[in-house]
Amino acid sequence: MFDISFSEILVIAAVALIVIGPERLPKVARTLGHVFGRAQRYVNDVKSDIQREIELDELKKWKASVEETGRSIENSVHTELSKFRETVEAGAEASAMPPPTTALAGESSPPQNSSPAPAEPAPPPVQSTKNSDPAGPGVNRERETAE
Repeated sequence: MFDISFSEILVIAAVALIVIGPERLPKVARTLGHVFGRAQRYVNDVKSDIQREIELDELKKWKASVEETGRSIENSVHTELSKFRETVEAGAEASAMPPPTTALAGESSPPQNSSPAPAEPAPPPVQSTKNSDPAGPGVNRERETAE
């Protein structure tokens, strides 16, 4: 801030020694040291308070942006949920309506069988003899097909 060289400090100290006197100079220097120390601590406290306020403002802005993002996500979830409910309710209403009848009066429709037709039994699994027959593949094919 102030550009004071060592030679200027020596000149000020010599003038202070002459004006104040050698008896009171140590006491005045001590008092000036305490005053400068208090001033420096005060300036540092003000700087740290300003820094905390700046950080607090940044945190408040960040908090507001996070809350806004949360509200937008919540709104989109509610919108999608209501669309889903409408779709489900529309599907439930459509399935609750009876199917239209096309048969004429007096004609009967054939009964509908909801159970599937019996399936034929599956053939037994074929066991692989690969690498288990020392004579090579295809030697005992007749025996495998006979079983």
